[in-house]
Amino acid sequence: MNGFEFFPQLHDALYWLKSHEDLLLVYICNAVVSVVILLFGRLLARLLARASEKVLERRGVDITIVQFFAALVRYAIMVFAIIAALGRLGIETSSIITVLGAAGLAVGLALQGSLANFAAGFMLVTLRPFRVGEMVQTGCITGVVEKVHIFSTTILTADRKEVVIPNGKVIADPVINFSRHPWRRIDLTIGVGYANRICDVKSVIHTVIMDDRRIDPSRGITVRLAELAASSLNFTVRVWVRNADYFDVMFDLLEQIKEALDENNIDIPFPKMDVHLTNIAAIPEAAPGHAHNFPGYGPGRIA
Repeated sequence: MNGFEFFPQLHDALYWLKSHEDLLLVYICNAVVSVVILLFGRLLARLLARASEKVLERRGVDITIVQFFAALVRYAIMVFAIIAALGRLGIETSSIITVLGAAGLAVGLALQGSLANFAAGFMLVTLRPFRVGEMVQTGCITGVVEKVHIFSTTILTADRKEVVIPNGKVIADPVINFSRHPWRRIDLTIGVGYANRICDVKSVIHTVIMDDRRIDPSRGITVRLAELAASSLNFTVRVWVRNADYFDVMFDLLEQIKEALDENNIDIPFPKMDVHLTNIAAIPEAAPGHAHNFPGYGPGRIA
């Protein structure tokens, strides 16, 4: 008795496999080749991206453009590898491309933000308002530019936080670049008491400034009375320093000016309030141990 008579479905399946043996072998080979194409495409994309980075870096191309171009090469090769793998499986790639093109409008409408970020990335690389390694401020974020990707820009803040900002947001907001020029101006406001002479204050501050060799006097030094405030004379102090020395000089100037003013007996006022009482005789005198009979005072309240 034939053993397959008890399992007719298995018998039919084995018969179909035997009769379509050549077709199955072709499909299996195509599937294996498709996987190999994908793996090779991934490896090739990585190698060509690294090679393009090295070539552009040797030619002195800005690192921002290098990273952007390398990412573009990587994604482009992966797209071609996927299309080639689908074609190896017997899928009509021309029809797929046609369908993708027809659906491109709908996808573009659905991904308006991503396409805007992609276009903004090209604008950032072309216009170059900043480069990798420069300190910038965009919106409320201030830090050093780490990477400019196709869709986003990564900024490292002073407290070591990585902030990823969409390129569309970066291109839409004002960008302040602190590193583009080698010199930067320090602006300080120094307040002193009204009893001090203006010429004495200016002389003390000028002496502190001239003692700091990191300050370039040829670019101009400003020490002028800028405001007659409520309780102080406010002087504006402006000096030019190299970009790399900005924060060090700013902090040092504040400390040294404070010490110099103290040494010359020039007081720095602090907020205070003068209270004047009138018609004191009309205030009723409270009995010992009782609260004053004023509004806001009463049983259970502290006088």
